[in-house]
Amino acid sequence: MAAADRFGAGIRCMLMRGGTSKGAFFLADDVPADPAVRDDLMLRVMGSPDPTQIDGLGGAHPLTSKVAIVSRSTHPDIDVDYLFLQVAVDEPVVADAQTCGNLLAAVGPFALERGLVAASEPRTTVRIRLLNTGDVASATFATPGGAPEYDGDVAIDGVPGTAGGISLEVTGGDKALLPTGHVSEEIAGHRVTLIDNGMPVVLLRADEFGVAGDESPEELEARPDLHDALESVRLEAGRRMGLGDVTAQTVPKMILLSPPTHGGAIATRAFIPSRVHTSIGVLMAASVAAGIRLPGAVGADLAELTGDVTDIEHPTGTFPATVTVSHADEGRWLASSVSTRTARKIFDGTVFPRPRP
Repeated sequence: MAAADRFGAGIRCMLMRGGTSKGAFFLADDVPADPAVRDDLMLRVMGSPDPTQIDGLGGAHPLTSKVAIVSRSTHPDIDVDYLFLQVAVDEPVVADAQTCGNLLAAVGPFALERGLVAASEPRTTVRIRLLNTGDVASATFATPGGAPEYDGDVAIDGVPGTAGGISLEVTGGDKALLPTGHVSEEIAGHRVTLIDNGMPVVLLRADEFGVAGDESPEELEARPDLHDALESVRLEAGRRMGLGDVTAQTVPKMILLSPPTHGGAIATRAFIPSRVHTSIGVLMAASVAAGIRLPGAVGADLAELTGDVTDIEHPTGTFPATVTVSHADEGRWLASSVSTRTARKIFDGTVFPRPRP
């Protein structure tokens, strides 16, 4: 049976905001196991490729063209597995080389909503394996009466109003923080730090690219010369970080660093990879916060560090990242991070994918 016929009756779907992103959440049992068939389906669900995504759920921006697929985990110490898919807006591309720390905030509540885990009183902790990266997260949130509490008084920059807080602790196990083993190195004439504290990123100095650090995303996106320069670095960085040919992937993320101007630790402009993030992703912020704490790393000399919390400045405010870095016995740098996010269920029902590509 063709995929269009099989899913003509629709698929159970929950649209959720997680942090500063929005995505379609599915149970793994409700979508195809074959990656090619699954990706074709997600393109049709989101309405890609089309710059407006007018015929699907996507919101015409990478931050609102995301998918989370969740299942019970077979690992004895994990509750659920979370697979993240980044659906391109105007290209027929579905990328799975990265994860999303913002949508991660909604995985615990979704798992509870779908009966994958049982609630505790007054708060529930869900252990989550991030299938894209192998990292492990613990999400803790209020569950009065056995249901997620989406209302609350926690505000995060980039999201209007307030909502219930969700604590996220992410660890990489014994995975090296620096994939190449170098605190800094050179690519295409630029000094870079290649780091992965839950998200592979490349740290660069903004001034080397003619960027002051206070530009809007729209201003930076209007510079094709900047995109070309960053892309040449990104392709080589991906190879060095063991990601292979990243031409069609959305990792590593490119982060331009500049001195803080609003009382934070560092100012950032994050490329994902061609669009500029209107804020910054959870795990991008964790990677930046870890990087600027390493002596000799790019941005370490620009940072103003005052305590355990690293306030990462971004286009719409600041992101407080609590990161711990340490040396392993063999000299490798390791890190873990804690952050507070919010999430909200937007709708729960049936989505009808576009019948044809």
